[in-house]
Amino acid sequence: MRRSLLITAAAAISMVLLAMLVPMAILVRSYALEDRLARAALEVQAVETVVSRSDDKGSVAQYVDKLNDEERHTQVTVLFPDGIGVGPDEGEDWRVLDARNTGRARVDDVGGGSQILVPVSRGGNSALPSATPVIRVVVDEPGIDSVVGAAWALLALLAIALLAGSLIVVDRLGRSFVQPIRQLAEHTQSLGSTGTIEPVAAVHGPAEVQELGGAIDRLVGRIQLLLARERESVADLSHRLRTPVTALRLRVETVADDDLRERLGADLDSLQATVDEIVREARRSEREGLDPRTDAVAVIAERVRHWEALAEDQGRTYEVDLATSGPLLRASSADLEAMVDVLLDNVFSHTPDDAGVRITLTSADEGVDLVVEDAGPGLPAGLDATGRGESGAGSTGLGLSIAARTAQDSGGSLTTGTSDMGGARVAVSLRTV
Repeated sequence: MRRSLLITAAAAISMVLLAMLVPMAILVRSYALEDRLARAALEVQAVETVVSRSDDKGSVAQYVDKLNDEERHTQVTVLFPDGIGVGPDEGEDWRVLDARNTGRARVDDVGGGSQILVPVSRGGNSALPSATPVIRVVVDEPGIDSVVGAAWALLALLAIALLAGSLIVVDRLGRSFVQPIRQLAEHTQSLGSTGTIEPVAAVHGPAEVQELGGAIDRLVGRIQLLLARERESVADLSHRLRTPVTALRLRVETVADDDLRERLGADLDSLQATVDEIVREARRSEREGLDPRTDAVAVIAERVRHWEALAEDQGRTYEVDLATSGPLLRASSADLEAMVDVLLDNVFSHTPDDAGVRITLTSADEGVDLVVEDAGPGLPAGLDATGRGESGAGSTGLGLSIAARTAQDSGGSLTTGTSDMGGARVAVSLRTV
């Protein structure tokens, strides 16, 4: 916003300066030319006095040559009626004839400047047009090397100073708008990163920004109220279900049929696990924040080492290739630990004790990739890894779906396939964004 404001202001101010300074530059040049014409008029008067008082063309030529030798921006030529001229520009044209025949002076624009033509009356027969000399003074147009160049340079410096000063003022004004909005943005980005939410600090700036800060505070308060009510409802649900589940478990214990009692007990265990999972997920935002960040490599590596002891007890080959460091991922430590436990529990629960396991963890700037392979019978055909409750192996279906959800929440994915070891291959990609 601040940059856009500066660009817009610079464009507008530049157009205003051009509209103001370009006419001024043209006017300065016109004034300089008029000043030269005024000086040339004085020279014409002096030359006219010499020409009118002297019939000697030689003395007139000396005077004209002396004028032209001086460093001036004019060239003086005297054109006599007999076709003889004294000076650098001896040719005659229709303008000279018009000035001689009419007896009136004239000023004309010519290439590179202006021209002054003044007929000179010497009395007697010279009053006839055919006997009237004409003084021609060519005035050079002012260029960059004259006072016009210095004036244009001053105008350019003035334009630069005005533009710089205006942009400084606009930048200060833009900062007064941007800083309060930036404070609000930083506050909103911090919402949910911790368990506590602080109210917006006193917002300074335009009334609209202050009103926005108050609206954010009210919105956060409402969200906190809704979350608190949701947690209370979940906690109440857990408490209400605990009593009937306990009563059912006591009744199950009285069942005489051992097989039926064992099946009913397993169903109750599954129900209790599901309720605990619901409660844990409902309290996740309070426990971890809305935007947790975790060193995934450290958490995953520690959990993989935890399962190594069980592999040694079973005599199972346990190959590990783990990265040593990695970026922070958008996932909680509990989710990453649960993901690793799910993947390895599937291997240890559904493969023979002598089936080998290979775990590969690689890391890059954009994320982390975890691959778990085994030498077991492989995954069931047509398995939907993200299909909750459809594991196809007699379980609750919370296994691979938990790992898939963790990967998706971090911007990654979970894929399944066949390993070159002969069994299943599960690849989980976790991303930083």
